[in-house]
Amino acid sequence: MNIRESELPGIGRKFEIVTANDDKIVIVIHDDGRREIHHYEDDDFEESLSTVTFTDAEARGIASILGGMVYKPKALETVEMAFDDLVIEWYKVLSNVPAVDKTIAELDVRSKYDITIIAVLKKNHKKVLNPGPETTIEAGDTLVISGERKNLKNAIRELLIREGG
Repeated sequence: MNIRESELPGIGRKFEIVTANDDKIVIVIHDDGRREIHHYEDDDFEESLSTVTFTDAEARGIASILGGMVYKPKALETVEMAFDDLVIEWYKVLSNVPAVDKTIAELDVRSKYDITIIAVLKKNHKKVLNPGPETTIEAGDTLVISGERKNLKNAIRELLIREGG
């Protein structure tokens, strides 16, 4: 797979992907959170065959499906066993979710969910690697969290999803 990334000033970022089968898709991530996926004809990389647009929440839901959070292909079981079912997930913190403006200590994710926040990518692009208990989670941050799949799903559902969806 070949991936080319480029900035789209005033719009966001563009990712051009050509798979091992020579399928080409382009993913545009808009600054407002929308995602577009464009699919191209095998022999014509200029004219898009189809386009699908997703909200941020829809894109994350699809990413969890593609990434194996919903269904784990049998072939991946041996890889996950090597890591004792460890999963690492990147999750963007939306506004008005229970985790916003709370410290890692207040969330007590290690005791309550048996997961670890291993990094916080702050909305100002500052990286907090191995964040301490005093680190405050803010809307717009991206959390890098690890743990077993079921524990991650519980924590995400209870701390990072707005009530009502």
